[in-house]
Amino acid sequence: MRFRFRGTRGSLAAPGSDTVKYGGNTTCIEVRSDADELIILDAGTGIRELGIELAASMPVKCHLFISHTHWDHIQGLPFFIPMFVPGNELIIYGPPDPLTMTGIEAVLAKQMEYPHFPVRVAELQADISYDTLSDGQTVDLGFASVSTLLMNHPAMDFGSKVRCDGKTLFFTGDHEPFYNIYQPGEEDYDDYEKIVQERNQGIVEFLRDVDVLIADAQYSEEEYPMKQGWGHSTFERTLALAQEAGVGKVYLTHHETTRTDDQIDAILARLQEEWKDSGVNFDMAREGEVIEM
Repeated sequence: MRFRFRGTRGSLAAPGSDTVKYGGNTTCIEVRSDADELIILDAGTGIRELGIELAASMPVKCHLFISHTHWDHIQGLPFFIPMFVPGNELIIYGPPDPLTMTGIEAVLAKQMEYPHFPVRVAELQADISYDTLSDGQTVDLGFASVSTLLMNHPAMDFGSKVRCDGKTLFFTGDHEPFYNIYQPGEEDYDDYEKIVQERNQGIVEFLRDVDVLIADAQYSEEEYPMKQGWGHSTFERTLALAQEAGVGKVYLTHHETTRTDDQIDAILARLQEEWKDSGVNFDMAREGEVIEM
């Protein structure tokens, strides 16, 4: 199995001369089996370039897993060329909309309605099917399996564990460690603290001995107090999670949209010094980088 970062930016695409090294496109990860079968994790703006490359070798069959439906994780999908061409097959998996109780197909169709986009879903020419997921579900693709885990984000967000060719990859989507919304001494603090500990430990166990963890780590610990509740983790908390779970390699992604390459370089250097004796193997995700597992 191998994977390639097609988009590593969080919240908003950030093209420009200051984001060339780590990338300006929003989240998209291309995963390939040894036999070249294709899984795509999220459909941020990075999926556009992938679609252009796939157009050179159609017909295409791919499995697209959407972690959640915030704009930065789906906004590239209407520009994914294989959807417009007959003979291609696209299976889209993702969470339901818990407010309207509709499936992933309804959620994605909204961004292609006429007020927002000139081509409607009904006009696409590829064979497109949908599978609305649930927490703890495992999808058997034949050449691989993908298992879901509900993460902590201000939207229904499923992390995905991909098992393929004897290797395991876990992608968090967007995730903030569970925390207690009550203060010590308040009536519900103890009960809620138990739930928080159980949920965080559940993630540790789900990640136990995963070969590669691709994780949302948008903020530093210094930045986090102003961002708590926004649904994103810190570099340090992600590395601590990986250490506890015995993860083989960590890629920190969902880079803050205002952060430049030089700033990310500086953060990486600091983390490498602070965590040099931790036993955690990690790096920053770089758009375009291909990793063989």
